[in-house]
Amino acid sequence: MKRPALHWQILIALIIAIIYGILFPSQYELRESSYEELEKKGIPEKVRNKLQSMKGEEFHTRHTFETAIAENIKPEVFKKHYRSIENAAYQNAQVSAISWMGDMFLRALKMLIIPLILSSLISGITNIGTGKNLGRLGLKTVGYYVLTSTLAIIVGLILVNLIQPGMGADLNFSREVEGLVEKQKSLRDIIVEIIPTNIFKAFEASDMLSIIFFAMLFGFFITRIEEKPRRLLTNAFNAFFDVMMKITMFIIRFTPIGIFGIVAKVVADQDSLLNLMSRMGIYMGTVVAALAIHAFITLPLILRFVGKSKPLQHFRNMSTPLITAFSTSSSGATLPLTMNAVERNSGVSKKITSFTLPLGATINMDGTALYECVAALFIAQAYGVDLTVVEQFTVVITALLASIGAAAIPMAGLVMITVILTAVGLPLEGVGLILAVDRILDMFRTATNVWSDSCGAVTIARSEGEGLPVNAKAQK
Repeated sequence: MKRPALHWQILIALIIAIIYGILFPSQYELRESSYEELEKKGIPEKVRNKLQSMKGEEFHTRHTFETAIAENIKPEVFKKHYRSIENAAYQNAQVSAISWMGDMFLRALKMLIIPLILSSLISGITNIGTGKNLGRLGLKTVGYYVLTSTLAIIVGLILVNLIQPGMGADLNFSREVEGLVEKQKSLRDIIVEIIPTNIFKAFEASDMLSIIFFAMLFGFFITRIEEKPRRLLTNAFNAFFDVMMKITMFIIRFTPIGIFGIVAKVVADQDSLLNLMSRMGIYMGTVVAALAIHAFITLPLILRFVGKSKPLQHFRNMSTPLITAFSTSSSGATLPLTMNAVERNSGVSKKITSFTLPLGATINMDGTALYECVAALFIAQAYGVDLTVVEQFTVVITALLASIGAAAIPMAGLVMITVILTAVGLPLEGVGLILAVDRILDMFRTATNVWSDSCGAVTIARSEGEGLPVNAKAQK
């Protein structure tokens, strides 16, 4: 019997995972083992004693458990220790039995990110050749990313003003958001910190902008040295990149198992989906509708008329990385699969993919930029703040710049929203309104980010004169 194609295997795993998560929802209960775990984590005895009244009581949603904890301890203690208390009370043996597969798969993908970005960018730049060619390709790449992100934000801005999902929103339906202010960075800080003081510390911290800057600098100056060492280093990094792609192909085989473990836990950990839909359905619908317009209308039009390629065929080619991006909510973790699909299925040269895709996974965040714009205006509407045209323009510009600074990891866009809220004087507490549904929407916007990256690679390859299987005139 012939094994189904990988994208079908992933889709089947995704469906089974959703059913599994619904059948075995997570619960929260403080048991004797929970108090022992809290003691090991250094939670003060005074706090543990105050929680004794909750011992043995079952909570079927995170929200009710969180509310009960908040009633038993002081706000400052809650803010400091709640995450540890929640982890100690978490009860879901059925999901814990399979979630390790998702954890291992994500760790394997993240293991690849830095060596893959480093080797692909250096290899790509050395193969591009002259500084003139690099400058032309870089200008096209950045130009595409800025254009698509701007179009995405405009789509979001139009829909959020037409639908106005924040009108009459439930301000009591909010959650505590920890550490956002501490993680907030100004545009100046983001630009300055692109240059690493220690590249090995940048590797350790997974500081993608710094790693990309170093890789581009290193690759460019390889092209400026004498021919013999230039050829030696070029061949070495080409070989390094080829090895990384071989490892990637091996890990890709385990994608269905990994997706099953990841999605089952995400679904099981969600509070009542029907309750979320009833309270936040209009907001979620606005975000998803805007993302759908951008992904299925704007980007295919660019691909068809600028890239002169077949959007539907390219979409089919990208099925595996798109489903993976949706499941993992990480464009960085999906990068190995994206590069493999764009190069092998859509026929884009290694020279183009190794330069545009690692760059895109970090700075091209169409879905994130759109989401930040909609979220900021939703919060303004919920608090009854009527933003002027100038303030909405400020949101557009800030969302564009903030999306570039958002690292390619889950929920980084949530941190960047604080930059936008600060820019237009909105309360940072408003982020708590959208936190309950952020993980779900993160899946949709990450898939949009990856789809945009892949469309950019095809469009730029076409502009460089490459003949691709997905080109409109490639097949008669």
